[in-house]
Amino acid sequence: MATYAIGDLHGCYAEFEALLERLDFSPSRDHLWLAGDLVNRGPDSLGCLRRSVALDGAASVVLGNHDLHLLAVARGHGKLKRHDTLTAILDAPDRTEMLEWLRRQPLMVADGGRDPVARGSIQNGYVDRDYVMTHAGLLPQWSIAKASELAAEAEAVLCGDDVDDFLSVMYGNVPARFTSDLAGHDRIRAIINVFTRMRFIADDGTLDFAAKEGLDSAPAGYAPWFTYPRNGDVVGGDEPALLFGHWAALEGHTPGARIDVEALDTGCVWGGTLTAIDLASGERIEVLASAVGR
Repeated sequence: MATYAIGDLHGCYAEFEALLERLDFSPSRDHLWLAGDLVNRGPDSLGCLRRSVALDGAASVVLGNHDLHLLAVARGHGKLKRHDTLTAILDAPDRTEMLEWLRRQPLMVADGGRDPVARGSIQNGYVDRDYVMTHAGLLPQWSIAKASELAAEAEAVLCGDDVDDFLSVMYGNVPARFTSDLAGHDRIRAIINVFTRMRFIADDGTLDFAAKEGLDSAPAGYAPWFTYPRNGDVVGGDEPALLFGHWAALEGHTPGARIDVEALDTGCVWGGTLTAIDLASGERIEVLASAVGR
């Protein structure tokens, strides 16, 4: 049994299948962690979403910002953008089943499920360490336990009967900093923005939403979230390794990191590679993008 974490698919279905073949992946034996943004911008978002749904039980998936955009558009609370590649999903005969599956995926997964203290939940395929995966990262001011609670709070809204009320106001950069006294839609938006959109932050945890390129694009007073030391609790005496996607411009590198972290998005949709990490050995396995300039 092996467990692999894979970066943003972004509709790169051919590369996803090629990577699974290179890994000799078997859903009856192995397990995948998918870092979100399954869809959009690439040529076959429908293929990636259908394949991910079919892997349910053999894959742990977190929601990314493009996945949430799909949910909003599908439910009439957003418009397709110029470079979106979501039409095939919206027109698919099985769209309802796929979108219901998608909105019930978490914002955060941990080795051992919701219990961040559990260790060794997967005996074969893990070394003796813990992993946490979100799409964009983890706010340094949040402990692992606090992040898990907040993720569950937002997930309950996305899975609930009032999901349309939230999706109608999901888009937005305000508030830019999560505080414990936030309530209602502002609170859920702030939580989801951390988990799915974060790149550069200030010392107090304020997010910048404008800079999206490499580390040299940091605004004054901001730095990559992973360069701040964590104030959170520890798991079994050690901080867990954090896995994230979202930030293709990093090309899989996290210089200046103050924590144990792995960047998974290596820009397949932009002509880079699709990357998997073997969570037992730490080995990176990549396949080249089959097309450039998408």
